[in-house]
Amino acid sequence: MDYNSNRKHLVLPEYGRNVQKMVNFAMTVEDRDERNRVAKSIIAVMGNMYPHLRDVSDFRHKLWDHLAIMSDFTLDIDSPYEAPTKEKLAERPDQLPYSNQRIKYKHYGRTIEALIEKAIEMEEPKEKDALIQMIANHMKKSYTTWNKDSVPDDKIFQDIIQLSDGKLQIPEELKLRESRDKDFSQKNKKRKPTRPDHRNDNRNDNRNDNRKFHKKR
Repeated sequence: MDYNSNRKHLVLPEYGRNVQKMVNFAMTVEDRDERNRVAKSIIAVMGNMYPHLRDVSDFRHKLWDHLAIMSDFTLDIDSPYEAPTKEKLAERPDQLPYSNQRIKYKHYGRTIEALIEKAIEMEEPKEKDALIQMIANHMKKSYTTWNKDSVPDDKIFQDIIQLSDGKLQIPEELKLRESRDKDFSQKNKKRKPTRPDHRNDNRNDNRNDNRKFHKKR
């Protein structure tokens, strides 16, 4: 018996073993013109296997790249695109830089700290106070996202002073907006409790009625 497990490994199994055999045959063709014709025929077969991708802009380019990969980059043909190389294919993208800077309050996030740094640098008093108010409201919203209990404004103001190392002063008579999360939690408290499985309790009533009916009989 001829099992696939005993056959040579397919580089791109999505095209199947017959296409791989066609590629292997193309590598044995000595005449360059004939080899180019065979390569174009293989590309046509590969494209017909995935007709729903024909409108993709780089679909044809990928087919020629896959042909080169299946030939182990040894098929010498006149490709309409630049032939890929093993080295190019093995390249890995550069590692993304990640900041190792410690965040004092993770529930506020790094963005809040950046905004506080921006507010420290601002000189215009009105714009500075407006930014502090925006930061404080956002901090209150973030706080109640992680902690559903209500938070007093003084707690937010203290956190701003600590995050700014005392460089920011809270505007006088600043009052923060009530959090939507708080309002939502209050509404949920008034809502009548429901069964966890969301089933209709009428089923139990119907069962009780049926039992009474059978007893009378």
